[in-house]
Amino acid sequence: MSTVNPSSTVKIVYWQRDGFWIGHLQDYPDYQTQGETLEDLKAHLRELHDELTGGQIPGVRKLEEMALS
Repeated sequence: MSTVNPSSTVKIVYWQRDGFWIGHLQDYPDYQTQGETLEDLKAHLRELHDELTGGQIPGVRKLEEMALS
């Protein structure tokens, strides 16, 4: 399991739909989760981050920037 510095940050993308907050980690756009409130969503995103970076989910796809020059 990965250990994350408590002051670490990640970018998230989120929106509200049908009474729920939906979102994903910007670096992992294929893995969405939801919550009843924004804080609930953020808690689920923290758990998802731990699972994605801790090797608990096989075949993880990740978004990354690449230099063209």
